[in-house]
Amino acid sequence: MDRVSPLEKTVAFHTLGCRVNQSETASLAALFQARGYRVVDWDQAAGVYVVNTCTVTATGDKKSRQAVRQAVRRNPAAVVVVTGCYAEVAPQEVAALPGVSLVVGHTGRAGLVDLVEAAGRQVLVVTGAGDRKTFCELPSPVGTGRTRAFLKVQEGCNRFCAYCIVPLARGRERSCPPPTVLAQAAELVEQGFREIVVTGTNTGAYGRDLGGPDLAGLLARLAALPGLARIRLSSVEPEEVTDRLIEVLAGGTPSSGAYPKFCRHLHLPLQSGDDTVLAAMGRRYTAQGFRDLVRSLKAAIPQVAVTADVMTGFPGESEAAHRNTCRLVEEEELAGLHVFKYSPRRGTAAATMPGQVAAPVKERRSRELLALGRRLARRFALSLTGSVVEVLVEEPAAAGLYTGLTDTYVRVFFPAAPADRGRLVRVGVTGERDGSLIGRMVENEKDAESDHSPSDFDARGFPGRSSRDRGE
Repeated sequence: MDRVSPLEKTVAFHTLGCRVNQSETASLAALFQARGYRVVDWDQAAGVYVVNTCTVTATGDKKSRQAVRQAVRRNPAAVVVVTGCYAEVAPQEVAALPGVSLVVGHTGRAGLVDLVEAAGRQVLVVTGAGDRKTFCELPSPVGTGRTRAFLKVQEGCNRFCAYCIVPLARGRERSCPPPTVLAQAAELVEQGFREIVVTGTNTGAYGRDLGGPDLAGLLARLAALPGLARIRLSSVEPEEVTDRLIEVLAGGTPSSGAYPKFCRHLHLPLQSGDDTVLAAMGRRYTAQGFRDLVRSLKAAIPQVAVTADVMTGFPGESEAAHRNTCRLVEEEELAGLHVFKYSPRRGTAAATMPGQVAAPVKERRSRELLALGRRLARRFALSLTGSVVEVLVEEPAAAGLYTGLTDTYVRVFFPAAPADRGRLVRVGVTGERDGSLIGRMVENEKDAESDHSPSDFDARGFPGRSSRDRGE
């Protein structure tokens, strides 16, 4: 292990893309830690660098290559591992990048440390969509002071939407058996995580390959887990949101001052608010069906935050179709948007479709949607001013402030102490800035009254929201 020993078995990770990748990175870190490696920040020198890639868009590929170059510059002698979706769909392209030692797709990652320690001068490529055990057997994350953990319960997708390369990168749908999921969740709670984010490639498909239970049934079992304070559900396809799932999510809504175990936030991939575009994409719902779902969620779950993915510039998207998307998300008062410009992916149906939209048009439409998303997020945040919200205290922000998220996925900044980290606290909201909230911890509603104003927090170094929080 000559190449690693000078840096005393250190490993650094860089994660691109979705929450599934974040979950996988945490599990890979646990593999290395179990073998005596010390995890360091990405910007530090390390003996091993692991880049967990995304290939949903060309931008994901570009950022993945940039991360490899960063690793090589920091330590030319390091073992550089490239894993994830880009590594799966373009392994030879990745292997040709200068400095890459290992290319590992979605197969064989449970043995990644062994592959690293056997790495030689020749680049080793390990790919293939893998079987069910590949991701179920990865360990649960090891606590590192984080208060929120990602729990991956499902892998793969059978949908084959016209624009999407994910089924080629992740393989067919497969689910972790409930006993495995519950055991991993219990381990995370034992480590001290207060909130678990349930995620998957196509999370709503959970259980179909097992013959049950479905996602609603799994969540009901997780809710009974002792010591787990909050459960957040990751993105779910609109047609996978069943009446039973809404019933389960709504079962913990506030009554008599109690807070729900299920976070009142659901992220739905809308992609387009135009029926012609939705049909061309191969989506399985209509714009009106999406509207009806949002209204059902709002009727069942008080103050629920519904956010959405939207894609601009899909082949054949007219200006009228773009306006239909803008109109839908504004009229249904969504709480924020994740905006993506369509990017042709080799092997997908849309890559060869006529009517490819010019780059300047996509850029302009993207800017319009991003501005709309910021306006929607701010409107939702403003609706919470003057109220008391539950916040999971996460980490220091600036000048004596800590930050955390409400169950509706709004970031809050407030004075707190190191001992508060990891606690669920009540925060009286006294102001808003750029879609984030300002407040202070309270014991009751009356305590929410405060002399603090946004300018007071600005003087203490109040930070703006990151592009990730804004959904950009």
